[in-house]
Amino acid sequence: MSAPADSAQPLASTSNDQAPTSADITTNNASRGQSASASASASELARTKITLQGALKSFQDFPIPGINFIDILPLFQDPAIHNALLRALELQVLEFVGGLKPDVVVGLDARGFLFGPSLALKLDASFVPVRKKGKMPGPCVTAAYEKEYGTDFFQMQEGAIKPGQKVLVVDDIIATGGSAAAAGTLVKQLGGELVGYLFILEIAFLKGREKLGGVPTITLLETDE
Repeated sequence: MSAPADSAQPLASTSNDQAPTSADITTNNASRGQSASASASASELARTKITLQGALKSFQDFPIPGINFIDILPLFQDPAIHNALLRALELQVLEFVGGLKPDVVVGLDARGFLFGPSLALKLDASFVPVRKKGKMPGPCVTAAYEKEYGTDFFQMQEGAIKPGQKVLVVDDIIATGGSAAAAGTLVKQLGGELVGYLFILEIAFLKGREKLGGVPTITLLETDE
């Protein structure tokens, strides 16, 4: 005796449950692999930041009384620490931009030159310097920024950045943010897409990132001194 048609419906609905395909398994394994890789990178970055923080030096009352000067130059004096710095910056960028590497790394005069070219090589990007006015030949674009003693000017050579290129601006320290903001203005004047700012150290209480127009900003280390 056959079952009524309506009673057969629940049995029919269970036939939609299928065993995972090889594609499903591959996708799941890839997702787990990416998650494990991201976790390992985050752990490596955290460990390296501790090492870098410990290598910094500070000098009281330099360059004037009342200033505690944070010196990043020791990061470049030991080859192992120098290499760790570049690796940390690379990891920070990849985490920061979701794996999309910039086309151009722009380094600010002068300490952005210390690590900007090396970082650009690691990211398979070009390096473009920003310099003080009058330091570079040929046609240049210019942007002004305020310093504690007056107005100064940054320049970048015309054609150094192509329209539509993704650009990351780097410098050693963000303090008041004026010079970094000027570099961002130069990038935009040349038609580049400013994807972010990256700094080794941030002096947080000066609130420099507030001058960066909401552009994503990341720092390796931070100090309130």
